[in-house]
Amino acid sequence: MSFTKVCTVDELWEGEMAPFTVNDHEIVLVCADGGEISAFQGVCPHQDIALAEGQFDGKKLICRAHLWQFDASSGKGINPDDCALAKYPVRIDGDDIYVSTEGVEPLFAHS
Repeated sequence: MSFTKVCTVDELWEGEMAPFTVNDHEIVLVCADGGEISAFQGVCPHQDIALAEGQFDGKKLICRAHLWQFDASSGKGINPDDCALAKYPVRIDGDDIYVSTEGVEPLFAHS
C-alpha cells in the first residue's frame, strides 16, 4: 500500500477538518476530539455535496445541504444511520500526515 503526503500535523488542529485532493480522490481530513486523525471521502454520499462546506464539531461531520451526520472516527452514518463515508488509511510519520487511496472508492446512498 502506497501513501501520499497530504499535510503536516501543524496544519490540522484538533477539532478541525480540511479538504484535499489525493491521487484524484476528493478527501476530507479530520482531527477529532482527542487528536485522532482520519480521512474520509470528501463528498456526502447523499448528493455529492462537499463535506468541507459543512460543519465539524470534533465528533461528527455534518453536510450543509441536508444535515446528514457522520461519526468522525468511523465514517458511519448517524442521521441517517443506513449510510457511511468511505474511510482512507492514514499514517503519521513524524509531523507528516499520509493517506493511501489504493482500493478505496467513495460510497453513495439513497436520495
